[in-house]
Amino acid sequence: MMATKVCGVDDVSPSQAHRVVVDGVAIAVVKDSAGTIHAIGDTCTHGDISLSEGFVEDDTLECWAHGSKFELTTGKPLTLPAYEPVPVFSVSVIDGEVYVDTASTSTGAAQ
Repeated sequence: MMATKVCGVDDVSPSQAHRVVVDGVAIAVVKDSAGTIHAIGDTCTHGDISLSEGFVEDDTLECWAHGSKFELTTGKPLTLPAYEPVPVFSVSVIDGEVYVDTASTSTGAAQ
């Protein structure tokens, strides 16, 4: 499967995740404090909560409902109550546009 254009780089702010759906998969597109763009699964593994409604801090995304923080590069939960990681998808940025490949998971991210 090829990467799908999901948004422009300017659509993603360092303080708020941007929710997109690609091939039926909900994804939170996030710009960390260094300006790197990440794409992780948008559903908290603790509950059926959209992570894109949560809080971006440095290189984490925090679930607004129960406070679990997920690392953007690995999807691993850093705090309870979540203990299962969320998927991390391959991201590329081309000419100011963000592309996500839902068939390719990665532990890195593109700038």
